[in-house]
Amino acid sequence: MVTMRNLLVVLAAMALLLLLSCESARLPETAGYGPDPELPPPDPSLIPTVNVARVVGWRDGEMPAVADGLAVNAFASGLDHPRWLHVLPNGDVLVAESNAPPKEEKGVRAWVMAQVMKIAGAGVPSANRITLLRDADGDGVAELQTPFLDNLMSPFGMALVGSDLYVANADALVRFPYEQGATRITAAAHTVAALPGGPVNHHWTKNVIASPDGATLYVTVGSNSNVGERGMEAEQDRAAILAIDPRSGATRVFASGLRNPNGMAWHPDSGMLWTVVNERDEIGSDLVPDYLTSVVDGGFYGWPYSYYGQHVDERVQPQRPDLVATARAPEYALGAHTASLGLAFNTASTASWPAPFANGAFVGQHGSWNRRPPAGYRVIFVPFENGMPSGMPREVLTGFLDARERARGRPVGVVMDSRGDLLVADDVGNVIWRVAPAQ
Repeated sequence: MVTMRNLLVVLAAMALLLLLSCESARLPETAGYGPDPELPPPDPSLIPTVNVARVVGWRDGEMPAVADGLAVNAFASGLDHPRWLHVLPNGDVLVAESNAPPKEEKGVRAWVMAQVMKIAGAGVPSANRITLLRDADGDGVAELQTPFLDNLMSPFGMALVGSDLYVANADALVRFPYEQGATRITAAAHTVAALPGGPVNHHWTKNVIASPDGATLYVTVGSNSNVGERGMEAEQDRAAILAIDPRSGATRVFASGLRNPNGMAWHPDSGMLWTVVNERDEIGSDLVPDYLTSVVDGGFYGWPYSYYGQHVDERVQPQRPDLVATARAPEYALGAHTASLGLAFNTASTASWPAPFANGAFVGQHGSWNRRPPAGYRVIFVPFENGMPSGMPREVLTGFLDARERARGRPVGVVMDSRGDLLVADDVGNVIWRVAPAQ
C-alpha cells in the first residue's frame, strides 16, 4: 500500500532526478552520424539525463514538414498507438497498434521511469490489435480501416510467407492462416516459437522478417537491461537476432551483441540483411550512437562489453576481452539516443523519386528521452553506394517537435507500399503518414 509519506518521497526523488539530470551534449548532433562518427570519452553521471518531450499531439491542419520534391498526407488517422507496418501482396496495409505489456519492475527507479514514459506518450495500455487499411481507389487515403486481428500480446513485427501470416508478439512468434483480400482473421493463433519475455521484458518489441525463400524467419529481441546490470542470465537469447524454422520452431542465435535491434530489411541489390539498433544509455548525451549495420551469421556486435565495435564499456564487469576482440563495428551511425526504429530500403523505381532519395534506406527515428538537447523525432534517408551507406543522412519528415520541444508525434515503423510511396507509423500522433514524390 502506498502511503502519503512514501508518495512524497518518490515525488521528491523524481524532482531531484529531473533537477540534477542536466548534462548536455558537448558535440554537435551531426558528430554522431555517418560512416565515421566522433566518439568522445564516456561521460557517466550518478543521475542519468532525463529530457522528456511531453506529448501534445497534432492539432487540426498540422502535419510534418516534408523535404523539397516530396509531399505528405495522412494515409490513416484515429489509430491507437500505431507502431509497425506490413504491406500485403494486394496492397492492403497492416498496422500493429501496440504498446508495452504490463511489467513487474519495482522500486523508485522503476516508478520514476514509468512516469517518464507516460509523459513521453508510452504509458497507455496496449490495444493488442492489428488493423487493416485499404486504399482501393488509389487516392493516397485509406477509406477502409478495420480490425484484422485482436487479442494479441503487444504485437509488433509481421511477415507473410505464402498463406501464413506471422506475428511477433512480445512473448512468442505466432502464425495465422491468411487469404488474399481477407479483412479479418478469426482463427486461433498457432505458436511457432516462444520468445524471451517474462515479468520485466525490458525491450519488449519483437520484429520479424522472412528470408527471400521463406525457409527462415529472423526475429529481433532486445536486451533485458541497459548494460547487463540484471546479470547475463537474464539475457538468454536476448540482444540478438534469432533464426527460427517456421515448420519446427527450432531457434538459434543468428547474430548477438545487438542491444536493441528493431527494423530489418534486405538490401535490394546485395541481398544482405540490415538492421537498426538502439545503443546503451547513461554515459552522456554524445554516447552511444544508434546505428545501421549489416548482419552476418554468427556475428557479435559488442553488447554489453563494448560499443561501436571494440570500445570497451568499463561499467560492465567482469569483462570478456575474448568477445570484444571479435566485435564487429557497424557501418553507419544514426546519432546518439535517437531511438532509430524503422528501416526500409527505397525499392521504388529510381526514376520515380527525386535523386537524393532514390538509392538508400529510410529510417524512422522515434526520438530521445535522455539527451539534451533532444535528437531524432524525424524520418531520415541514408544514401547508399555500391551496397553500403555513404555520406550524411537527408531529412525526409521533420516537425514532430514543436517550438517548445513538445512532441506532436513520434515516428516508428516505415515501409514502402505497393505504389512505391513511403508509409510512416506515428505512434503518439496516432497517424499513418504517406510520403510520395511531389506531382
